[in-house]
Amino acid sequence: MGWKPAQAWTSQEAVGGYRHFRLVMQGGRGNERWVELEAVLDASTRRRIAWRDLCDREQWSSGWQQIPPQETVETSRPERPEADADPSSHNNAKASQ
Repeated sequence: MGWKPAQAWTSQEAVGGYRHFRLVMQGGRGNERWVELEAVLDASTRRRIAWRDLCDREQWSSGWQQIPPQETVETSRPERPEADADPSSHNNAKASQ
Protein backbone atom coordinates (compact mmCIF):
# COMPACT_ATOMS: atom_id res chain seq x y z
CA MET A 1 0.00 0.00 0.00
CA GLY A 2 1.31 3.47 -0.90
CA TRP A 3 2.00 6.34 1.44
CA LYS A 4 -0.48 9.19 0.85
CA PRO A 5 0.02 12.32 3.01
CA ALA A 6 -2.56 15.12 3.03
CA GLN A 7 -2.30 17.73 0.25
CA ALA A 8 -2.90 20.80 2.47
CA TRP A 9 -1.11 21.76 5.71
CA THR A 10 -1.17 24.61 8.23
CA SER A 11 1.90 25.50 10.27
CA GLN A 12 1.31 26.49 13.89
CA GLU A 13 4.04 29.15 13.51
CA ALA A 14 4.88 31.21 10.43
CA VAL A 15 7.41 29.53 8.14
CA GLY A 16 9.05 32.05 5.84
CA GLY A 17 6.21 34.41 6.74
CA TYR A 18 3.45 31.96 5.72
CA ARG A 19 1.19 29.47 7.48
CA HIS A 20 -0.71 27.64 4.68
CA PHE A 21 1.16 25.14 2.53
CA ARG A 22 0.44 22.55 -0.14
CA LEU A 23 2.23 19.28 -0.78
CA VAL A 24 4.42 19.35 -3.90
CA MET A 25 6.67 16.32 -3.39
CA GLN A 26 7.26 13.42 -1.03
CA GLY A 27 9.95 10.82 -0.59
CA GLY A 28 11.98 8.60 1.65
CA ARG A 29 11.15 5.34 3.40
CA GLY A 30 10.35 4.42 6.97
CA ASN A 31 11.89 6.87 9.45
CA GLU A 32 13.48 8.83 6.60
CA ARG A 33 10.17 9.97 5.05
CA TRP A 34 9.85 13.64 4.12
CA VAL A 35 7.51 15.97 2.28
CA GLU A 36 8.22 19.16 0.39
CA LEU A 37 5.67 21.90 0.98
CA GLU A 38 5.21 25.23 -0.77
CA ALA A 39 3.43 28.29 0.60
CA VAL A 40 0.01 28.79 -0.95
CA LEU A 41 0.62 32.53 -1.40
CA ASP A 42 4.21 32.25 -2.67
CA ALA A 43 5.32 29.20 -4.66
CA SER A 44 8.96 30.25 -4.28
CA THR A 45 8.73 29.56 -0.53
CA ARG A 46 9.37 25.82 -0.21
CA ARG A 47 10.46 23.73 2.74
CA ARG A 48 11.39 20.06 3.06
CA ILE A 49 9.89 18.75 6.30
CA ALA A 50 10.58 15.40 7.99
CA TRP A 51 7.38 13.33 8.17
CA ARG A 52 7.86 12.91 11.94
CA ASP A 53 7.82 16.73 12.33
CA LEU A 54 4.73 17.05 10.14
CA CYS A 55 2.93 14.54 12.39
CA ASP A 56 3.64 16.72 15.45
CA ARG A 57 0.37 18.61 16.07
CA GLU A 58 2.26 21.32 17.98
CA GLN A 59 4.02 22.18 14.70
CA TRP A 60 1.58 21.27 11.89
CA SER A 61 -2.10 20.46 11.23
CA SER A 62 -3.38 18.69 8.14
CA GLY A 63 -5.73 20.81 6.03
CA TRP A 64 -5.92 24.58 5.88
CA GLN A 65 -6.95 25.74 9.34
CA GLN A 66 -8.39 29.16 10.09
CA ILE A 67 -5.79 31.53 11.50
CA PRO A 68 -6.85 33.97 14.24
CA PRO A 69 -7.06 37.57 12.89
CA GLN A 70 -4.15 38.76 15.06
CA GLU A 71 -1.92 36.16 13.32
CA THR A 72 -2.68 36.91 9.67
CA VAL A 73 0.02 36.91 7.01
CA GLU A 74 0.37 40.70 7.23
CA THR A 75 1.49 40.50 10.86
CA SER A 76 3.60 37.36 10.54
CA ARG A 77 5.58 38.24 7.39
CA PRO A 78 8.93 40.00 7.79
CA GLU A 79 8.66 43.78 7.70
CA ARG A 80 9.97 45.73 4.74
CA PRO A 81 12.54 48.48 5.32
CA GLU A 82 10.96 51.87 5.98
CA ALA A 83 12.38 53.38 2.76
CA ASP A 84 10.42 50.82 0.73
CA ALA A 85 7.29 51.24 2.82
CA ASP A 86 7.07 55.02 2.28
CA PRO A 87 6.47 55.70 -1.43
CA SER A 88 6.71 59.48 -0.90
CA SER A 89 10.38 59.21 0.09
CA HIS A 90 11.08 57.37 -3.17
CA ASN A 91 9.26 60.04 -5.19
CA ASN A 92 11.10 62.85 -3.39
CA ALA A 93 14.45 61.23 -4.19
CA LYS A 94 13.55 61.08 -7.89
CA ALA A 95 12.34 64.71 -7.91
CA SER A 96 15.64 65.98 -6.47
CA GLN A 97 17.72 64.30 -9.23
